Amino acid sequence: MERIEVNGKQYTIVKLLGKGKGGYSYLALDGDKEVVVKQIHHEPCDYYSFGNKLEAEINDYKKLLNIGIPMPKMLDVDIEHERIVKEYIDGPTVYEMVLNDFSVSHCIEQVKQMCGLLYEKNTNIDYFPTNFVLQDDTLYYIDYECNDYMPQWNFENWGIKYWSKTHAFLTYVKEHK
Repeated sequence: MERIEVNGKQYTIVKLLGKGKGGYSYLALDGDKEVVVKQIHHEPCDYYSFGNKLEAEINDYKKLLNIGIPMPKMLDVDIEHERIVKEYIDGPTVYEMVLNDFSVSHCIEQVKQMCGLLYEKNTNIDYFPTNFVLQDDTLYYIDYECNDYMPQWNFENWGIKYWSKTHAFLTYVKEHK
């Protein structure tokens, strides 16, 4: 099995969980404990501009932690190799739930509670449903990305479009098969 090193510690890669704007996230093993190792990438993104991605992840994590957003703990950061180890939150993503016709009404209630905390601090997160995992009836935001609040990117104006089988959701599914 493939391995990845973070600050001299070896992790066994189980599988690729996904590729985002800022990096590749892998399910990995720390002994027998599941974790996520995120490798920052520098591939172009035509709809988003970045500064220092690793620094942004660390700062965004701290900001969201202070706001009180449920999310995985950041366990380690390897500055030199641009890798982050975080807690693995096991469960279905909201995207998977919508795709498989499961109700997400309880998830929408929880994300709206998050919005109350975020908007008060002039903050938006990435409300795309792949960034939310339901574990033991708690909704977790598994990304750390956050930005200054802009109404066009809030949950009610943008995110909600992808939390049911809307035209926007189905178009995304078709384009990413």
